[in-house]
Amino acid sequence: MREGDMRTDRARRTFVALWTTVLLLKLVLATQLPLFVDEAFYWQEGQHPGWAYSDLPGLTAWLIRLGVEVAGNSEFGVRLPFLLMAAALPWWMVKLVAREFGERQAWLAGSATVLLPLAGTLGLLALPDVPMALATLLCIDAGARLLRKVEYNATLLLALGLAIGALSHYRFIAVIGVGMVALLCLPAGRRALRDPRVWIAIAFGAAAWAPLLAWNLDNAEAGLRFQLVDRHPWSFHPEGLLFLPTQLALVTPLLFVALMWAAWRSRRDERPAARLFALLGGLVVLGFFALGFFADTERVSFHWPLPGYLALLPLLPALLDAWPRWLRRATWALAALGLGVISAYYVAVSVPSVRAQSAALKWYPSNFAGWTVLADAVEEMRAGMPADTRVVADNFKIGAELGFALGDPRIAVLDHPLNRAHGRAPQLQLWRLRTRGRDEWGDAPVLLVVGASDVQYRQLLRRYHVLCERVGPLPPPRVLNIDHGAQRFLLFALDGAGRDQDRPCAAPALAWIDTPISGAAVRRPFEIRGWAFKDGVGLDRVEVTLDGEVVAEAEYGTPAPGVAGYWEISNDPEHPKVGFHATIDATVARPGRYWLGLRLHGRDGSVEQWREQPVTIR
Repeated sequence: MREGDMRTDRARRTFVALWTTVLLLKLVLATQLPLFVDEAFYWQEGQHPGWAYSDLPGLTAWLIRLGVEVAGNSEFGVRLPFLLMAAALPWWMVKLVAREFGERQAWLAGSATVLLPLAGTLGLLALPDVPMALATLLCIDAGARLLRKVEYNATLLLALGLAIGALSHYRFIAVIGVGMVALLCLPAGRRALRDPRVWIAIAFGAAAWAPLLAWNLDNAEAGLRFQLVDRHPWSFHPEGLLFLPTQLALVTPLLFVALMWAAWRSRRDERPAARLFALLGGLVVLGFFALGFFADTERVSFHWPLPGYLALLPLLPALLDAWPRWLRRATWALAALGLGVISAYYVAVSVPSVRAQSAALKWYPSNFAGWTVLADAVEEMRAGMPADTRVVADNFKIGAELGFALGDPRIAVLDHPLNRAHGRAPQLQLWRLRTRGRDEWGDAPVLLVVGASDVQYRQLLRRYHVLCERVGPLPPPRVLNIDHGAQRFLLFALDGAGRDQDRPCAAPALAWIDTPISGAAVRRPFEIRGWAFKDGVGLDRVEVTLDGEVVAEAEYGTPAPGVAGYWEISNDPEHPKVGFHATIDATVARPGRYWLGLRLHGRDGSVEQWREQPVTIR
C-alpha cells in the first residue's frame, strides 16, 4: 500500500473511532442528563401542535413530538431525533470535502467536526441549533455544487437546506444573508444566481418562513419583536470583547486560530469552493463578533457562530498539513481536550452528588437541577389534597418541567418576569395557560409551586408581595431545598376558603449570613452573625444547622437597622430588631467541610430551612 493510501486509511479509521466513541457517549448521557428548561418548553410546544410558536419556528417542537411518540416520554425520547441529526453531520462533511478536496482531507474534516466542541456535543440537548447546523451544511454543500454547475440535485439540496433552516430559528437569516453575499462575490456564484432554478429553490426556502410570519402577523409581531428588538439593547457595550476569549475557550485556542487563518488564506484561493467556504465562514464569525457589541448579553450566545465554523472546517486539513507536526498534534489534542471538558461538564450535571457539591459555585447548573425531586414532592402533596386540586406554576420553567415529569402539558402558569424575558408569555397566553390568580381560581383548591431561586435575591421580597396580591394570604410553605438550596422551591397548599380570609399575608422568610462568608475557613469555636425576617408575622426564633443538623439556637432580635432600609417594602413587625448571632461550640463538629444553614421559625407556626453555604472548620 502506498504511503498516501496508508495515511488516508489511518485518517478514515481515526474518524470512525472518534465518531463511534462520541456517539456512544452522547447516547448514554442523553438518558441520564435531566431536561434543560428550554428542552422542557419545546416538549410542551410539541404537545400543543402548531405551525410556529412565540419563541421559535415549529421544527424543534415537531421533532421532539416525533421522538417521544417513537421512544416514549423520556429524556432520551425528547433528544432522539436531534442525536440522529447530529450523528449525520460529520458524515455529510466527509462527503462534501471528499468531492471538493480529496478523500484524506475529507476524513480529517470529519474528525474535526466530531472534535469541535460546539459541533461534537450537538444533539445532546434537543435544541434548534441541531437542525440549523444540518441546514447550514446542506446549504454549504449546495453552494459548492452550484459553483461547479447548476443542476437539479444541487438546487433541490439548496431548497431543502433553506427550508430546514427557516423552520429552525430566526438566526438562520444570518446564514442566508451571508450566503447571498458570498455568492455575489464570486463570478461562478453570480453565474449560478442567473439561473431560474436557483431562484425557484430560494423561493421554496422563503416560503418555509410563511408559518412564522403568519404567526407574527396574528400576534402583533410578538416573536419578531422579542428576537430582534426586546431582548437586545441595541446600544454599544464593551462586553462584546468577551467574544474572543469565549470562542477561544469553546473552539479551543489552536483550532480557532487555524479556522480563522484558513479563512484568511483561502479568501483568494483559485478554487471557487474554497473561496466560498472562506467567505461564508469568515463573514458569519465576524458578523456575530460585531453583533456582540450591540446584542443581548444576558442570555447564552456563545453557540451563535457555529454555522461559520462548519463552513470553515473543509479548509482546515490543508492548512494543518502546512503546519509543523508538533503543532498539528497540539491542535488535535487541544480540540479533544475541549470536547472532553464539555462532555465532563454534562457528566457532572447528570450526577446529583456532584451537582450538590457545586451548589455554591457560579457555574451551578440550576436549569438542569431538581426537577425530578420537585415532581415527587408535588405528587406527594397533591395526594393529601382534594382530588380536584389544580397545580399552578410560578413561571414557565416550573410549568414546563413539571408538565414533562407529570405528563401534563396543561399546567397553568402565573405571570412572571421570566416568561416575558424568554419570549414565552405570548405562547402561554395563546394556550390559555396564563392565570392571574385567585380571581380565576374561585374556591377550587390549588397547589402553588414557586421558584424562590428564579428571581434575583434583591427582587425576591417584591415577588412575594406580588404573590400575596394575586393569591391572597399564603399558608406556611413546604420548602424544598435542592442541592443545599441552590435550587429552592416553595409549595403552598391553598384552599378556596382560606384565601377569602381577611388576614395579613405572611410572606416566606428572608435571611442572610454576614459572617462567616460562603466558603470561609473558620476555627472552633466560631461565631455566626446575620439577619432574618418574615413579612406579615415576624420570626419567633432562628436555629443554626450544620449539614442539616441543629447545632445552636441563635440569639434573635438584635438591632439591624440597615435591613429595613434596604428592603424598603418589608412589613415585618420586628424591624429593626431582626439581627441574630450565635457561637458554634468547638465540640460540635470535627475539622472538615460543612454546609452551614439556618432554620427559621415563624410566629405563624411555619418552619423554613434556609439555603446553606459551605464552610471549612479547622
